[in-house]
Amino acid sequence: QVLLVESGGGLVQAGGFLRLSCAASGLISSSYGMGWFRQAPGKDREFVAAIRRNGEILAYPDSVKGRFTISRDNAKNTVFLRMSSLKTGDTAVYCCAAVRGYYSDLRQRGEYDYWGQGTQVTVSS
Repeated sequence: QVLLVESGGGLVQAGGFLRLSCAASGLISSSYGMGWFRQAPGKDREFVAAIRRNGEILAYPDSVKGRFTISRDNAKNTVFLRMSSLKTGDTAVYCCAAVRGYYSDLRQRGEYDYWGQGTQVTVSS
């Protein structure tokens, strides 16, 4: 059984930082492309960051570019999302996802095979 479990969310003031973790079990994360998406109330799920299994990091969307960084620790089967200079607009549930196909478009949520339940990030002004 594949499980992706996110952690590290919480309440933070604007300008602060958080580091989210996504621990994978039931699969070897180094064999999967991994992505982070977020969904705010009343909005569609939005691509945030992704890293291919060879370590290639996709371009970040403008909304998080320069503030968010994705990384992976294959030894720990874990993917991270470091978020800095947080804004109130970053408030959302953040989910990680895994995809087996190397050539999948990691920006598209429909490409992913597995999803975590998400962790809430709330940024206060």
